[in-house]
Amino acid sequence: MGLNLNADIMYLPGVGPKRSELLKKELNINTIGDMLYFFPYKYVDRSKFYTIKEITSDLPYIQIVGQIVRFQEIGVGRKKRLSALFSDGTNTVDLVWFKGVKWVAKNLKPNVKYLVFGKPTLFNGRYNIAHPEVEEYNPNQQNLNAPLQAVYSSTEKLKSSYITSRTILKLQQSINDLIPTLVSETLPFHLIDKVKLISLAEALKNIHFPTSTTMLKKAQARLKFEELFFLQLNLLYQKNSRYEKIKGHVFSIVGDNFNNFYHKNLPFSLTNAQKRVIKEIRRDMGSGKQMNRLLQGDVGSGKTLVALMSMLIAIDNGYQTCIMAPTEILANQHYETIADLLKGMDIEVALLTGSTKQKDRTGIHSSLLSGELSILIGTHALIEDVVQFKNLGLVVIDEQQRFGVAQRAKLWGKNPSPPHILVMTATPIPRTLAMTVYGDLEISVIDELPPGRKPIKTIHYYDSKRNLTFGLMREQIKQGRQVYVVYPLIKESEKMDYKDLQDGYESIARAFPPPQYVTVVVHGQMKAQEKDESMQLFAKGKAHIMVATTVIEVGVNVPNATVMIIESAERFGLSQLHQLRGRVGRGADESYCVLMSGVKLSNESKKRLQTMVATNDGFEIAEVDMQIRGPGDIEGTQQSGLPLDFKIANLAQDGQILQFSRHIATEVIEEDGMLLLQKNKLLKQQIEQMAIDRTNFGQIS
Repeated sequence: MGLNLNADIMYLPGVGPKRSELLKKELNINTIGDMLYFFPYKYVDRSKFYTIKEITSDLPYIQIVGQIVRFQEIGVGRKKRLSALFSDGTNTVDLVWFKGVKWVAKNLKPNVKYLVFGKPTLFNGRYNIAHPEVEEYNPNQQNLNAPLQAVYSSTEKLKSSYITSRTILKLQQSINDLIPTLVSETLPFHLIDKVKLISLAEALKNIHFPTSTTMLKKAQARLKFEELFFLQLNLLYQKNSRYEKIKGHVFSIVGDNFNNFYHKNLPFSLTNAQKRVIKEIRRDMGSGKQMNRLLQGDVGSGKTLVALMSMLIAIDNGYQTCIMAPTEILANQHYETIADLLKGMDIEVALLTGSTKQKDRTGIHSSLLSGELSILIGTHALIEDVVQFKNLGLVVIDEQQRFGVAQRAKLWGKNPSPPHILVMTATPIPRTLAMTVYGDLEISVIDELPPGRKPIKTIHYYDSKRNLTFGLMREQIKQGRQVYVVYPLIKESEKMDYKDLQDGYESIARAFPPPQYVTVVVHGQMKAQEKDESMQLFAKGKAHIMVATTVIEVGVNVPNATVMIIESAERFGLSQLHQLRGRVGRGADESYCVLMSGVKLSNESKKRLQTMVATNDGFEIAEVDMQIRGPGDIEGTQQSGLPLDFKIANLAQDGQILQFSRHIATEVIEEDGMLLLQKNKLLKQQIEQMAIDRTNFGQIS
């Protein structure tokens, strides 16, 4: 059969049924196209040959030519290994195999000239190379050993079946010869010329078999640009398409509810950032187009107030609104905050969660249908089929990354015409990631804290300085303040020597004995009622200290709490540390965050703790977090419905290429929004193919 990129990988020469099963299972390589786009993760220099007498242990990889003098089997059973004495005339080195011993003994012969490639190690005064690459030396056939040789990631299972990086390279060689017949250009020539890129065929050849460092860089630039450009073009095309096709409710009135709230109920003056964001939202909701806006703001920046004022505009125009939160704690907090802010106003607000009693549910359902209920706040209970609105005009989603795309889609189906969408997140997202994950949304940022808030002072102490931490706690409690102590574990783990919550509670009870001090415990394994009782004691100021796990990361708002102690802080990610720190500093008093850690810290842990001490800026923290962890690990991005499993691009390193690709994609869409021009025909085909490959969730953010 004629091979094409969609052909099953088993038909590639050198693969077959057995290998194809392994490649599918271990590397998700199902087709020849998947293999072609399985890119190397690094390159090694194969241009230099060493003699054995030149070997030193600080050399990363070496290439030598010589002959096997003799084999020797050492050890028994599982500890058996095969050793070969290898000589090039200048000296000898041991080649060692711990696995695949039978295969090596059968296939490698003494007195044959071999090319050996591997990493030398000094052991018992002699150099050896464990599991080297060995092949017969042929000075005329240098194709696989080009100056820069690609190295591919493999797995233990593949290696034990002799599918190594070298095997993958040989399979790439089979495809490489077919590239001219397999690969069609994906970018129109006017763009290739404008951006000064090499052709796709050239790029794919040079990514696997670079003819020079310059050509490798050109290949990487072409493939990274293409990957990021089509992602951006698709997002902008969907956004434009939605804007053209989907009409939104026109909220033309800013009426009594909004104005009365602004003049009588507003607890404090809006910051300039809040005013700017409300203007952006008003403009969207009055445009006749469906709003799809992301509202980013650090913990405590006043996002809920902005959301409420947007909801009041919807109510002034005769529509209902809802807020969907990921947890009952957060839904309850929104309900209490909003009910408190609307005191004295004739606006009906209700709370619907899994805990809502059946009698109350029935009342909520009927007042929703009649239109009496203006604001419904809840968890995923809002998307149950029995929940029907009379006229839903605005949906606010808090911490959207915790909801699956299909879950959110059910909410939009409750209305004949789609409501306006406001997505809120307190997890600051790096600019490059926001352009990717939320690239089809308009983005608003509240980058200012409300007046009177002081920056939280962050300190890092090693465990040996615990007396200083206890001193700070006593001093703050004496002043009438409260303290959080957060632990990463509930029960002691044999594998980790981190402080656990139970042990911590006992040591705090000894240092802060009752009845002078009241300490409560909150963790995920408690019954809901017990947890709620502990939280209520703390929220009402009847407990001085709350010992908790990260269950308090979201949704506990106690302005009187001024100290956050994070035990084993090295175990937490940056975003989690920042969220936990945001639980204090919610009042006007000076607040503190103390990061406790062991003395032995990895470089990554050190960088995380240093970053926390150095800055309170959530966006700066998010950038560092992405550099340390990579974009795919940042909370929530994996369920956004977008491909963050890039084949070659890396958001932490390729921010400039991303911004450039966004700029070019914007120019294309501004000139030809629906890609109807002949010169953009190829781009339209690619976008349509992407839509087939990935369900279009453009309408539901």
